[in-house]
Amino acid sequence: MSSRHSPTLTVMVQAARKAARTLSRDFGEVENLQVSVKGPGDFVSAADLRAEETIREELTRARPGYGFLLEEGGAVEGSDKSHRWIVDPLDGTTNFLHGIPLFAINIALEREGEIVAGLTYNPISDELFWAEKGKGAFINDKRLRVAARRDLSQSVVCTGIPHIGWKNHAEFSRQLATIMPQVAGIRRTGSCAIDMAFVAAGRFDAYWESGLNAWDLAAGVILVREAGGTVTDLNNGSDILGKGSVLATNETLHKPLMNIIKKAGAA
Repeated sequence: MSSRHSPTLTVMVQAARKAARTLSRDFGEVENLQVSVKGPGDFVSAADLRAEETIREELTRARPGYGFLLEEGGAVEGSDKSHRWIVDPLDGTTNFLHGIPLFAINIALEREGEIVAGLTYNPISDELFWAEKGKGAFINDKRLRVAARRDLSQSVVCTGIPHIGWKNHAEFSRQLATIMPQVAGIRRTGSCAIDMAFVAAGRFDAYWESGLNAWDLAAGVILVREAGGTVTDLNNGSDILGKGSVLATNETLHKPLMNIIKKAGAA
């Protein structure tokens, strides 16, 4: 446990690590389920719910009055109206289902509508990304900074690719076709939480996506900002959680990328 952690962040880390133990065990079982007749879908949703219940219990014990916004459990009002936990117990469910070790637990704390602390934890790599307002962003004990690249042609840009059931395939295809020839590479991990954490860590130069939920994004917003990055919604506004869209990058690349995305969207 880092000596830099505030009491609140310590509580968040303990909740994430406790939930991670069962998730890691469940992940080890997924391989055996691939061949079962029933299939692993039900198993994964059970793993998801178990992890969420563990996190909720831990956070409630430590901060009894705080409300919640949970991926599975929805909005839960607390007696303390100024604080709310935003929790995604398993971001990257499809990866988990396929035995791909790219998924994360996401926990953020909102105070008076502003995100003041966040963590993203991948239990398989044991990488804990965390940030508190005004204190910087870290991976385990190492300080994070967004990448310093100034040239799009040298940048690796990450996104989420629409899958079956999504409405915005055509819009995304236009964006991809416009960005692809101008960058060094496009990546897709399958987890918004990991994408945002990797931008904060300088591994990706930028990340854009739409059609997301507050629990996908909340922790990543503070991670990227505290690592010196710029985060907006795809209208270049600040309503990231409300709009469910995001462009996260460094200050220099934000404007050119936003212009490209807006131009592609207007086609």
